[in-house]
This record gives sequence, structure tokens and C-alpha cells, in this order.
Amino acid sequence: MPNQARLTVRSHLEELSGVQHWFRTLILRMSVDMPWIDDQFDQLNLALAEGFTNAVRHAHANLPEATPIDIELTVSSQELEIRIFDRGEPFDPNSLIEPKPGALREGGYGWFLLRRLADRVSYDCVQDRLNCLSIVKTSKNM
Repeated sequence: MPNQARLTVRSHLEELSGVQHWFRTLILRMSVDMPWIDDQFDQLNLALAEGFTNAVRHAHANLPEATPIDIELTVSSQELEIRIFDRGEPFDPNSLIEPKPGALREGGYGWFLLRRLADRVSYDCVQDRLNCLSIVKTSKNM
């Protein structure tokens, strides 16, 4: 049976430390039975931070700080999924052009970083004005 948790925070970068503390606390509890998660903590924590800061900086750039960001965590023996829900304008991250190695540009690296950190990553509009970034890591790719 999967373990699940949910957190709602306001759209402000200062919330990141609380989000990461919440995540670390949950992972410590869950990794006792699933040591593969503990081995992947740094990558998962970075993916969470990247997804959250993208929601604040990009999706909610023109929205009030009180706009909520919902984060869900689902963990089973074989898979961990982080879902980050924002209320910004939907966009297709697959339309982003990956920068060439050594090329400098401002922004646009987050999506490619997430794809390297996770086994599966998607960003979809799940209902009117609600988008979901899904970050999945599996134990099979250890």
C-alpha cells in the first residue's frame, strides 16, 4: 500500500526551506522500509526544489503570493512520485529547445535538469487553471 502525504504552501520562495524540511522528514520515515529512496534523496530533493521554484518564478510570476502551491508525495516499494500543482498559464515544456553543451543562456535549464534527475517527468494541465508537474523515480533504475 502506498504512503501518501500532501502539503500546501503559498507561492513564495521563502517557503522552499519548509517544503524541503517536510520532504526530508517524510523520506526519513519511509526510507527505513525502502532504502533505495534514501540513496536517491539528494536527486529527489533537487528535483523537488527545481519544480517548486519554477512554479513560484514562472507559473505564478503574475499571481499573488497567497496563490497556493500543492505538493503531493506518493511512495510505494518500487516508486516515488512528487506532484507539484500550480495555477499558472499552462505551457508545453517539450517545446523548449535544449541548450547545447557549453552554451550560455538565461533560464530554460530546469526542465532538462528534471528529465535527468527523474525516470519520468511530465507537466500537464489537469483542469482549468490547474497544472501538475509529476516527477517519478523508480527503484528499478538503481
